[in-house]
Amino acid sequence: MSLEPRFAPPSTKPVSSAARVLDDWYVACESKALGKEPLAITFLGTPIAVFRRASGEPAAVLDRCPHRNVPLSMGRVRGERLECGYHGWQFDGAGRCQAIPGLCGEVDKAGRNVPAFATRELDGWVWVYGTPDADPEREPYRHPLHDDDRYTTVTQALDMEGSLHATAENALDVPHTAFLHRGLFRQDGDRQQIDVEVRRWQDRVEAEYFGESRPEGVLGKVLAPQGGEVRHVDRFILPCIAQVEYQLGEAHVIATTALTPITDYRTRLFGAVEFRLPVVSSRFVPTKTIGNVLKPLALKVLGQDADALRKQTRNVERFGGEQYVSTEIDVLGPEIMRLLRQAERGARRPPRDEPERKRIQMLV
Repeated sequence: MSLEPRFAPPSTKPVSSAARVLDDWYVACESKALGKEPLAITFLGTPIAVFRRASGEPAAVLDRCPHRNVPLSMGRVRGERLECGYHGWQFDGAGRCQAIPGLCGEVDKAGRNVPAFATRELDGWVWVYGTPDADPEREPYRHPLHDDDRYTTVTQALDMEGSLHATAENALDVPHTAFLHRGLFRQDGDRQQIDVEVRRWQDRVEAEYFGESRPEGVLGKVLAPQGGEVRHVDRFILPCIAQVEYQLGEAHVIATTALTPITDYRTRLFGAVEFRLPVVSSRFVPTKTIGNVLKPLALKVLGQDADALRKQTRNVERFGGEQYVSTEIDVLGPEIMRLLRQAERGARRPPRDEPERKRIQMLV
C-alpha cells in the first residue's frame, strides 16, 4: 500500500496574502477595555503592553522589561509610569527608564529603555503606530458619524483566523452573502443585474453598486421594511479599515471595521456600526430596541464569517500555501491586495483628487 500523498503541493513558492504594513495605525483595544491595569496585546507577533497613565492618556511599550525579560504587562501603573512587577523598574510613556529601586547611581541610560509605540485615543478606540520609536507620518482613521447625535452606535470586538487581507475581503465581498449568509442578508434565488463602479485612490479603494434592491434577508427587512433601491458603497482604507455603507431613504448604516493583525493569519476585528432609522420606524420602535435586535443578527453573520475564514486558513495549511483564482466580480479583493503590497514596500502613490475608475456588471 502506497504511503505517498494523493496531493502534491506545487513546487513554486507558496502564495501568501499576509502583508506587513508597519508605518501606520492599528487599533490596540477599545477604550473601555483599558482601565487601571496594563493590557497585553500582540501586533504581528510582537508583544506590546498598553497602559493608561494617571493623566488618562494611553501609552504603549514593548512588553519586555530590559532587566530580566519579564512582561511589563504583569506590572502596574504608577502615576505616569509603568512599573515592572518583578523588580520595580519604572518606564514612562516614551519607554525611558525613570526609576530603579535601590540603585544609587544614574538611572536613565539607553540600554535600560524599552521601545515605545505612539498612541492615540479616538472615537472609542486606542490606536498604536506599527513602528516603535517613530514619529507618525499620518493620523488614525476617524469615524465619520461618531459625534452625530442622530446615529446610534453598536460596537463589538472578536478574533478572526485569517490574514488581514482575507478578513477585509470577506467583510466587503458581495457574492458570498447569498450563500454563507443565506436568509440573513441575501437570498440565493432570482438575481438582478446591477452596475458596479470601482474607484481607486492612492490610499483606498471603493465600490459603489447601482440598481440594487434592498437585500431580502432578515437584516435588510429590519433596517428598511418598506423596501426599495439602496445606495450601497464598500470601502477599504489603508492599512486596515473595511467599511460597508447602506442608505435607503432615511435609513442609513455605516459599518466600520478596523483590522489588527495579531499574527500573519490571525486578525482582531474591531467593529462599530453607526445607524439612523426613519423617523416613523423609530417612533413606534425605539432605536435602542432595534439595536438590541440587530446586534445578535450581526453577530450571527460574523460567526458564519469567522467559521469560513477558519476553515479557509486550515485548508491553506493543509495544501501548503494559498491559491486564488479571481474574476471581475471579485470586486475589491485584488485591489486591496495591490494597495497592501504597495504600502508594505513603502511605495504608496502620491495623493490625488480624482480616483481611477472602472465599471463592471454583476448579478446579485
